[in-house]
Amino acid sequence: MICIGLTAALAGCAPKQPATNEPAPQEEFKFLVDAFADLRIMRYQIPDWDQLTLQQKAYLYYLSEAARCGRDILFDQNFKYNLCVRKTVEAVLQSYNGDRECADYQNFVVYAKRIFFSNGIHHHYAEDKFFPEISEDYFAQLVKGSDAALLPLNEGESVDDFIAFLTPVVFDRDLYAKRRSSEEDIIAHSAVNFYEGPITKKEVERFYDKMRKPNDETPISYGLNSKLVKDQTGIHEVVYKADGLYGEAITAIIGWLEKANEVAENEHQRDYTRKLIDYYKTGDLKTWDEYNIAWVQDSLSHIDFVNGFIEDYADPMGMKATWESVVNYKDLEATERSNVISENAQWFEDHSPVDARFKKEECKGVSAKSIIVTALGGDCFPSPPIGINLPNADWIRKDYGSKSVTITNLMIAYDKAAEECPKSALKEFAFSEEEVALCKKYASETDIVHTTLHECLGHGSGKLLPTTQPGALKEYSSTLEEARADLFGLYYLADPKMVELDVLPDAEAYKAEYCGYIRNGMMTQLARVELGKDVTEAHMQNRKLIAEWCYEKGKGMATDGGDVIERKTREGKTYFVINDFEALRGLFGQLLAEVQRIKSEGDYAAGKALVEQYAVKVDPELHKEVKERYDALGLKPYGGFINPVIRPVMDGDQVVDYAVDYPDDFVAEHLDLGKNYSFLKASH
Repeated sequence: MICIGLTAALAGCAPKQPATNEPAPQEEFKFLVDAFADLRIMRYQIPDWDQLTLQQKAYLYYLSEAARCGRDILFDQNFKYNLCVRKTVEAVLQSYNGDRECADYQNFVVYAKRIFFSNGIHHHYAEDKFFPEISEDYFAQLVKGSDAALLPLNEGESVDDFIAFLTPVVFDRDLYAKRRSSEEDIIAHSAVNFYEGPITKKEVERFYDKMRKPNDETPISYGLNSKLVKDQTGIHEVVYKADGLYGEAITAIIGWLEKANEVAENEHQRDYTRKLIDYYKTGDLKTWDEYNIAWVQDSLSHIDFVNGFIEDYADPMGMKATWESVVNYKDLEATERSNVISENAQWFEDHSPVDARFKKEECKGVSAKSIIVTALGGDCFPSPPIGINLPNADWIRKDYGSKSVTITNLMIAYDKAAEECPKSALKEFAFSEEEVALCKKYASETDIVHTTLHECLGHGSGKLLPTTQPGALKEYSSTLEEARADLFGLYYLADPKMVELDVLPDAEAYKAEYCGYIRNGMMTQLARVELGKDVTEAHMQNRKLIAEWCYEKGKGMATDGGDVIERKTREGKTYFVINDFEALRGLFGQLLAEVQRIKSEGDYAAGKALVEQYAVKVDPELHKEVKERYDALGLKPYGGFINPVIRPVMDGDQVVDYAVDYPDDFVAEHLDLGKNYSFLKASH
């Protein structure tokens, strides 16, 4: 792995050697570099960088630059005034001429960091609006004490008028309170910027239902790359494209993709990148499908990337996608295990506990790999996934397959950062020393395998009935899809096939993942939710749904007549203990069968009932206890990263290499992004 010392040497800043002529000690790489609010900031390394060719490094550099150019898009998608707030915050950080050492200013800096982390003024996970711990008067003082030329003022607008507009946006607790709401009127109560005007859920459904073709076997992803606007002319889409909405940022992305194509590894990469560029220029969702079909069939290239409007988790309707990017290359050693799993995809599909009507007769094009990330962007930055399975269109998965990845260098960074923390959540929330020892022995390995099963096979398994429309589960689709993939992985972790394939070391290893999953779903993830609030984020809802359902259904179902999962109390602390692992596996299988049925049949009512009953509401007493115990540890429940910086190494006007720097200043990184990669105007 590249260390800071090596990077300095590449830049011509090698440290002076000691008189003994012994090599100078290399500075230890620190993964955990900052912590504030409920967040921790880490760095990740790019291993084996010097083993890449100059052409490969150039390709990764151009793709990484493209990954930085869509940041403004995500901010605007999350909330219509996010860019106004962010650019104001940046102006203060860059130019405020007052006291920067006082407590109020430091509290403002924390607020700025939270905005950078969450890509807006709503919590990245809980989705509630958060607030600066300063007064409105002090906020006005900060803005007035900064360079007005840096503020996002409208033409002719005074600083005082701008402050009058922005203050309630920032401080009013009832205004734009939720980024994505689960209340009855899910659009009106959500602050996301996918819809404009007095539009209702039923109007959105009618608009897109009119577009859909009955029994279409290759439907486009309706509404994926557009804002839906209701004005005096009616309801219409405004499409994201080079000459449309977000055009300035999209044009910048296209520019870097075109440069990348000049140094691509092969013609296949150039072909699907040209299709992606055509899609960005036209906004045509059929072209988006053509790109995905070409992209998913490239399993041989060493370098790969994701760039586009992809995941619909943030949309309360589960249709419109946020912008994201991930640039990566293969982790060749770790990919061997992923290959073993993907090569046996048909076996897993055939032996799944779901109804035969919902199984794929032939698993096509299922590829899996472990990857090393070099750049994260948009909705994958700074808080990324650790696994990805794409494309999302069910018919493309069925006919052409899918790509699944596990991101090894990020998982390593998470583990290394945890080792740098003085206290452990595992010791606090695990019931026994035996459970702690089990998890310490196996958890890192089983977590990677579960992620691989989730992404590689879980998302790619099963099929819709011919009469089922994609998106039939509407606002519950994301939660249920994540539950389906998690359940697939949980069910198969305990299968003897995993040891037979040498994916797990022995028949006991899976128990570590079961313990950790139930502990997290029932308890520890509640540390991420504000007291009195519901669980709203799809991945958290999924874990809660699975754990709560198994806890309830497992009462009296253990082999000895007891509970499969038992709630225990010791010294006033609550624990959840698995008494019968095999019975729990059976419950995972039962729930997997039901969730697959719901998806395959498009049973909206049953899906809604599952989510509403098990995934949303929180036991207030348990919630309070978990928060107190977690807070006492001094740990931060959420983590995100600073991107490494790939930079050209010049010899005169010739690029002779590309070096990797590892910045450790979170604010400086985001100020640089705001200065050099901001393409959209903030409007209000």
